[in-house]
Amino acid sequence: MTDSGRTQRSDGEREQGPGQGRERAGSQRQGGARGPGDSARRTSDGPVLSKQRQAAPPPPDWQQWQPQRTEPPRWLTEIQPRAAAPIRVATLWSVLASALLSALLLGDGLGLNLLIVAVPAALAAHFAAGAAGRRPRAWTLVWALGGIALLAVPVLRDAGLPTFLAVVSALALGSLALHGCRTWPGVVFGPLGLLGSLGTGTLWGWHGLRARAGGSRGRLMPVVRAVGVAAVLLIVFGTLFANADAAFADLLGRLSPDVSVGDGPWRLLLFAIGLVGALAAAHTAAAPLRWDRITVRPGRARGRMEWALPLIVLNLLFAAFIAIQLAVLFGGYDKVLRETGLTYAEYARQGFWQLLWATLLVLLVIGLARRWAPRDGAGDATLVRAVLGVLCALTLVVVAAALRRMDLYVDAYGLTRLRVSVAAVELWLGVVIVLILVAGALGGRWLPRAVAASAGAAVLAYGLISPDALVAERNVQRYERSHKIDIEYFQELSADAAPALDRLPEPLRSCALAGIDRNLGDASEPWYATSWSESRAREIVATREIDASSTCYGLGRELDRP
Repeated sequence: MTDSGRTQRSDGEREQGPGQGRERAGSQRQGGARGPGDSARRTSDGPVLSKQRQAAPPPPDWQQWQPQRTEPPRWLTEIQPRAAAPIRVATLWSVLASALLSALLLGDGLGLNLLIVAVPAALAAHFAAGAAGRRPRAWTLVWALGGIALLAVPVLRDAGLPTFLAVVSALALGSLALHGCRTWPGVVFGPLGLLGSLGTGTLWGWHGLRARAGGSRGRLMPVVRAVGVAAVLLIVFGTLFANADAAFADLLGRLSPDVSVGDGPWRLLLFAIGLVGALAAAHTAAAPLRWDRITVRPGRARGRMEWALPLIVLNLLFAAFIAIQLAVLFGGYDKVLRETGLTYAEYARQGFWQLLWATLLVLLVIGLARRWAPRDGAGDATLVRAVLGVLCALTLVVVAAALRRMDLYVDAYGLTRLRVSVAAVELWLGVVIVLILVAGALGGRWLPRAVAASAGAAVLAYGLISPDALVAERNVQRYERSHKIDIEYFQELSADAAPALDRLPEPLRSCALAGIDRNLGDASEPWYATSWSESRAREIVATREIDASSTCYGLGRELDRP
């Protein structure tokens, strides 16, 4: 052993002390004379402490009991918008104008007020899009003008269903204008993107308002004072002029909204709806969801025989059905009715509904066929266009046959709202088939937007024509030919039907207009919540009053409703 080793050992022995040295020696002696029961005794008494201190146990991992955070789907990450540009002062003022107009005008009904409220909201979206560097394109203008045109339906018509469809379609087209979508996922999901901006748009507007208010307090107060002084002057002098002239008071009462203290909560709710809606539209214009980034993978391409054989068989089936229809058309319906045992109404009604479902299923078949079509070259492309083109052409003949069935049924039993609605749907499906045919010949990048535009145009035409007005006109013409009419059904129609029903002789006229007169309500409704059809119906009733003594019970039930 070296001197350094002896020095370290002696130092260690001195540090242990005499007591520790004796304990070590005793333990060594005991270890040398260990008995057979020592291990058992040691186990029962407890664990033996080792010379070195054991490491402390690791703390419990609480994260293992926490729910694992999963990554969002890839498509959800891809469609996220970029950060919106700071909100402009012009956008804030437009949003405020839309909210105030909502609180003042929307509480009395639907009419021109919807269009008035939509104008500042559209301006807010325009200013926000300009701040974000977005410029309107051709399809953006198409969607915007289509939405404005659809809001003209509540101004002109009184029927509930056309008004509802027009408002919903106007919101959908407006959302498409804000997003600028081009693909099928964009056109389908784009109208839902406006709902996603309700919360983010409100926060965006609040942060922008705080930033603007903090930096422009000196410029904001003069504007507030000017608006307050103008409001006081209008109230004071407007009251004086109204008390001085009855005609001016009547004009002022018709133009100004009727606001009372009791309507406060309702008006406050409308203000919030207008504010949040306008902010959502502006935020969507500044930072739209990018739905076009969703990619739909094409299906696995099939072989020519596997793909084409089922569709060729379907085409042959359609051709056989069309041949029978042509034979019936030229041979007359009497022979078919004798052979089938059906009545005239049963033959027409059953045929229409079956053909409507056939048209819908053809659209599904075309979509699936395009997904799994062979794609190995020009030959496959020609085969796909030929087979699907023949199917679309045959489907157009089926659409014509369905509309002919409905026309036969209407000639026998008259027109109803349901018959107008389903015939309009069948017509629109025919337009979609034509668009698919054109897309197959020229290319279909424009097809999603064209289908959406055709749907908006169909809703607009449906609202402007007005099913109630068309039902009344056709049934009055039928009465003039055959003296058959169902007066009871006219009690359900809106004010759109009044001009046609006014041509009926008494007591049919009074009985037909009685329900419309009850639904017109108070004539003191404000101008912005009264449609043109309502005003015209009030004039018709006022020009020639309804005879309340007319007996209307049992005046015909030939419509075979619905």
